[in-house]
Amino acid sequence: MRQWILAVAAVLLPAAAMAQDSRLQRMDTLDAGRKWEAVGRLDVNGEGFCTGALIAPDLVLTAAHCLYDSRTKAPIDPTRIEFLAGWRNGRASAYRSVRRAVQHPSYVYDGELSTGRVRNDIALLQLQRPIRNTTVTPFETEYRPRKGAKIGVVSYAHDRSEAPSLQEVCAVKARQQGVLVMSCDVDFGSSGAPVFSFENGTPRIVSVISAKAEVSGEQVSLGSALAEELTLLQAQLTGVNTGGQLPPGVGRVKAGERGGSFGAKFIRQ
Repeated sequence: MRQWILAVAAVLLPAAAMAQDSRLQRMDTLDAGRKWEAVGRLDVNGEGFCTGALIAPDLVLTAAHCLYDSRTKAPIDPTRIEFLAGWRNGRASAYRSVRRAVQHPSYVYDGELSTGRVRNDIALLQLQRPIRNTTVTPFETEYRPRKGAKIGVVSYAHDRSEAPSLQEVCAVKARQQGVLVMSCDVDFGSSGAPVFSFENGTPRIVSVISAKAEVSGEQVSLGSALAEELTLLQAQLTGVNTGGQLPPGVGRVKAGERGGSFGAKFIRQ
């Protein structure tokens, strides 16, 4: 759901694989998915779904484009979104409706796909009530990984909507204009899925899946920026920045503007 295809000139990315990627592991059992219960399915408006992850008892991190109707381009009422923590074969560890949502102030959903759209494609959802279930532990976040770093992703997708899948080893192929280009295996429904680093044995979210892409016939995934941008979203939720004022150094993209695409041609799938 709400995914994009990107055709990129081969010269932009290294031809050699960074690391041997692991296969997707479907986590059908409670034991298999025990430490991933804070990743959940976001049922959107009764018509589709994305993936999201808890970063606080009442905050879910996901992709901003999940908050829009892909046909009408209109915003979706966030109260029509439900977070199903640890959703697996018809049951979830916790069910919560969304109270409100904020997206990156420079994100514009207008049908024009560009590097800027992917880079700013993050949103925070505030739940109606915090999740206090002891088996659902929010994830910490971390700065974006360097090129060549090993990462992992937990996601739902159109062909695996009833249980999450884990790819514990994939790699950062490039960092270009704030966008992570990764070898992680994603598909429709993976929008908003958390990308993890595993340094010191602790999974921390370093990016959010924004799109899938194709580079010289090779499937890759694209991740949005995080770090300072996430701090900006948290400030919006707490009302630190009001009246449309943004912190110094943060620009607002106007509808119709085209962000740089590092020579890429975006193609809607």
